[in-house]
Amino acid sequence: MAYVSVSLVCDAVNLLPLDTTVDARDRGAGVALLPVGSFEQHGPFLPLTTDTVIACTIAAEIAAAYPVQLLPPVTISCSHEHAAWAGTVSISARTLYSVVEDIAASLRLSGVGKLVVVNGHGGNYVLANVVQEADGGMALFPGPQDWSFAHDKAGIQTSLDSDMHAGELETSILLHSHPELVRPGYEQADSLADDRRHLLSLGLAAYSESGVVGRPSLASARKGRAVLAGLVESFREYLP
Repeated sequence: MAYVSVSLVCDAVNLLPLDTTVDARDRGAGVALLPVGSFEQHGPFLPLTTDTVIACTIAAEIAAAYPVQLLPPVTISCSHEHAAWAGTVSISARTLYSVVEDIAASLRLSGVGKLVVVNGHGGNYVLANVVQEADGGMALFPGPQDWSFAHDKAGIQTSLDSDMHAGELETSILLHSHPELVRPGYEQADSLADDRRHLLSLGLAAYSESGVVGRPSLASARKGRAVLAGLVESFREYLP
């Protein structure tokens, strides 16, 4: 069953863009999108690939609306705070930094001057640093204001701080874009932990037994659709 789920994900979010080199040349995009996800627990009802699916879904929606080059995703990143749960796999921040930096350098050689990193995992703190040091050649999306705009547009009830992991926002996006990936039980999985001051040193297991922090019971496909629409609208500001 796990292999079937991965197959569905790959097909549904277009993890491997099907452009030929002629397609890429004719598009002449000056901006490339790199989805960055993770491979980590998302409670008992969302798949380990949740952040990758969300990053790819956001990127695919943007690519449908703007003339950009869509890249395949980085699927494993910095998920160390989730290490207590089975299935979670991480790479170091140093490795993720190097991968993104190398991709940006390669794009420049082929004539694409700007890389927008579409980040689906909040724990990838290092992405802000690689963008900060890129001297305008990169951007990180969605930023806090982009998420806030989409959050309000969709009528998400849980605050962004409280809705930290496998909550109303993430579950809503998957209910809209890939409902087959959401298993039963999210309606009874609410778990709030607003005081997470030692998250980085203690890990999420110190604050959540299930791995959920948020209110997935409030999720809906309608909210997920509106979140994506809000993010696509916000992305316009990231174009040259």
